Parts: sequence; structure tokens; C-alpha cells
Amino acid sequence: MLRRPLTPLLAMLVMVTVVFTADRPTPPLPYNMIAGPFARLLAQSVDLGPARTQQVQLTVELRSPTRPAALSDWAARHNLGVHWRDGDAWAVVAGAPRAIARALDVAVHDYRRNNGVLFYASPQQPVVPQQLSGEVTELGRILGYTPSHEGLPPTPPLDVPNAGLAPTELLTAYSITSLTSAGYTGKGQTVVVFTFDGVDQRDLDKFSEWFSVPPVNLEVMGGMPPERRGEATMDVQFAHVIAPSAKIVLVNARSTAEGDATYVKLGKLMEDVDHRYPGAVWSFSIGWGCDRLLARADLAPVRSALARAQRNGTTAFVASGDLAGLECKGGKTWSDPPSPDDYGVDVMASLPEVTGVGGTTLSTDSQGQWLAEQGWYDVPLTQGSGGGASVLFARPSWQDTGTRGGPHDKRLVPDIAAVADPFTGVKFVFNGQILVGGGTSQAAPIWAGMAAVMNQFLTAHGLEQLGDFNPLLYEIARGAQVPAFRDIFLGANAVTPVMVGYDMITGLGTPNVDNLTRALLVLKSLHR
Repeated sequence: MLRRPLTPLLAMLVMVTVVFTADRPTPPLPYNMIAGPFARLLAQSVDLGPARTQQVQLTVELRSPTRPAALSDWAARHNLGVHWRDGDAWAVVAGAPRAIARALDVAVHDYRRNNGVLFYASPQQPVVPQQLSGEVTELGRILGYTPSHEGLPPTPPLDVPNAGLAPTELLTAYSITSLTSAGYTGKGQTVVVFTFDGVDQRDLDKFSEWFSVPPVNLEVMGGMPPERRGEATMDVQFAHVIAPSAKIVLVNARSTAEGDATYVKLGKLMEDVDHRYPGAVWSFSIGWGCDRLLARADLAPVRSALARAQRNGTTAFVASGDLAGLECKGGKTWSDPPSPDDYGVDVMASLPEVTGVGGTTLSTDSQGQWLAEQGWYDVPLTQGSGGGASVLFARPSWQDTGTRGGPHDKRLVPDIAAVADPFTGVKFVFNGQILVGGGTSQAAPIWAGMAAVMNQFLTAHGLEQLGDFNPLLYEIARGAQVPAFRDIFLGANAVTPVMVGYDMITGLGTPNVDNLTRALLVLKSLHR
């Protein structure tokens, strides 16, 4: 029996094109004014006038990881401070709002959101002073607020046959059973789940009991978050059911989204996690903003931390978002028609150092055997797999997709996919009840669990862990002897259709983990 028949391609493509409101002439912007989602954020906040906070800051991207002598001298002349650490290709410039404003010839104001949050920001993008051009590549935004969010499990749908997939059926659907049957269950591996909310051990125990899996070996770093909304519970359980012998670590990332310096704090948190759990697999179901809200320099601390972790064998999976390619959505209400400013990708998923995970609608038979998949898109809710072309990062050399859509010089998102449609979702336990998960925040921990299994297999064969996964994925997609990915060629999101080969909804496709692991064994052996 089918879990749910696939929607015909024609029905999906009817809704591919976003209908925009009538074009209006755009007046020229003043000097260096930032347009798009950033401008909308400020327009939807109350301008309180010149900033009165004690200190503001911005991130500086450097051309090399050497001491920024010119930047330090320039900052001292303007009564500003520079925070730099040996070996980092970035620094932070901080000082009084008026000093920053004078030094960079920008306005720095305080703003208040309608939820009462106060923050500082400049509506202008600071330009690198001429005397620093030999040392500084780019300046980040002056922004003391990040509109972060965490994916939440959807309301359980009523028309899912058999009330959703049993979590153990993921092993069958994605061809993991041959590995687990051979004893590859993530033993000796660690999966780190970054989260804003907490879990109840009683839910984890009931999940293990009801679905006949071993107890969850959970550690918590940074204290258990007091709120429980289901996201962390879902992430932990899905990673655990695929890699039941792996250690699961819940990392409280709430502090990174409080106040300013979000990406500096996130980079520091990543470094702490890497130091404590080197070589762990990381899973992110949190959005720290869309790419068009930020400058590339803002992400330098996070990219630096990820690169360090990769050298220890870490692989990071990030959900691509659930707004169907409109990750910059910022209308006053969800009934607002989409606008060109809504286009964008999740900034974390767009980092070249992470593996972005898109979402699908999955069909199986009654035993969980894979039948078909298509790109996930719920048209009435404008909800579906995020994806698109980054505005911040150039196309990495390994991302040779041959895609016919999107800019050919930009990083494309996502890289791979897994089931995300809540109408074909996976069961988990929250507040003592069985619910059905969904969203790309479901797909990311599924891939994290699979990576833990593959890491155990590789290390058992004397090979290095996955580490920087993307170059391996794309090389395998171009020429593996066995098909490691199931190409998805049906479906759409609000921006683009799914197509044969790589697409900006499901990436390279979903895995046949058995074949993917065999291809990794061959590739890693050749590179040894």
C-alpha cells in the first residue's frame, strides 16, 4: 500500500512561478543604503534616532590570517578597538556608536521591533577605507539583531496512511539496513544537535520503548533549554534511530541569537563543541537569517570555526529552510503576497563548508520500501524545500553540477535531500504522544545519523571520516560505479522546478546509503 501517491508534475508546475505585485519605479537610494530584506527589517521597526548604546561592533574580513597592523592603527586614530586572534582571517572592530559612525561615514541608530526588541543598526553598508584596502577584504553589517528562528514540527496531518512512517522504516527507505545488520550503527561516533529548545528524557525513553530501539545516550552542553517545542526532540530521535549506538549531544545555542555579535558567538560555540567533541557530526535545524540580510564578512567567524572542525573530521548538515525558496520572507502577515525581496537562501545552508539538506515528498510501500520521491512543496501554505543561489559565496570548484538553472558562478543550495513533507513524515514522540515530523529540519538530522553510520564504516576500514563531505558527494555523483543518489526530477518550490540532475530544491537527490558507502570506500581508498 502506498503511503501517499505522488502529486502529478503538472499540478506542481502550475504554481512554480511566484506572482508578484505590479512593478513600481524604485527611487534611487542614498549613498551606500542597503536595500532588500535588510531595509525591510528597519522599515518595519521604529527608528529611535542616533544609537545610545555603550558599544557597537562589526566584523572585518581580512585578506590573510596575519596581524592586521593597518586596521589596528586606523582604529586607534578613531578611538575604536580591534579584537583579533592569531591565525584568524577576520577581526572585530568595536567602539562607541558615534565613533563608528564618524570613522565609517555612516549613520548608526537604535531601532525597536514590534515585539519590543531593541537593537542598533546602520541603514548603510560601510565601505572599506582606502588605507585599509590592502589588508581588509570586506566590512560586515552594523546590525545588533538577527531574526533567527528554529524549525518546528508541523501539526500532525490527518490523511497520512498509517499515521506516517515508522522511524525504523527510514532504514529501509534509504537502504541503510545492510549496514546496520552488519553492525554499523554509529558506534564510537558522536552526533551534535544544535538547538534552541530542550527535550524531556521521558519522551526519549518512550520513543526507544515504542519503536524497539536502544535507549538514547544523550549529553547536554550549555544547559538544557527550558522551552520544549518539539524540534530538538524530533532531531534527537531521528538521528538516534538511524545511528542508535552513537552518542547524541544536545548543544544549547540560544545565547547566539541574543543581542549582537551573533556569528562571532556562534563561531565561538562551534569551536568549543569541536574542542570537546572532535570529529562529531553536526546537525542544524536553526535559521540565523537569510543570505540577503548579511554581508559575507559577517560569516567569517563561523566559516573559520567550520574549517577547523572539518580538519578534525566533522561534517555539518544544515536544513535548507521550509519557505519554498522564499527564505527572506518578511511580510507583515503570511497572507501578504510574495515579493522579489523574499527570494533568498538560508545563510547557514549556503556556507560552502556545510552540506545543505533539502526536502522531499516520499512514497513507500507498506514495508517502507522506497517507491518514489519528488521535491516537497505545499502550495496553499507556500511551504516547501528551501534552495537557490547564494548572493554571498562564489561557486566552489567541487560544485560542478551542469545545472541549467541559476547563476553559474554562485554557490547553489541545497546539496542533497531527504524526506521533509509532513504528509509523508516520520513518527516521533513528544509530550508522551506520537506525532509526525516534517520540514527540512527533519531531513538534516536524518542525514546526520546516516553520516555517523558511514563514519563508523570508514574508520573500521582504516579510512578517515567524511569531514568535508561536499567534494566527495559531487565527485561520486559525477562517476560512481553504483548509483549512490536517487535523482529527483518531479516537483517544484515557489521559485524553481525540480529537474533531472542537480536542482536547487533536492540537490543531487536522496541517498541509497549502501551504494553511497561503497562509493565512499572506493573514493577514500584512492585518495589515501
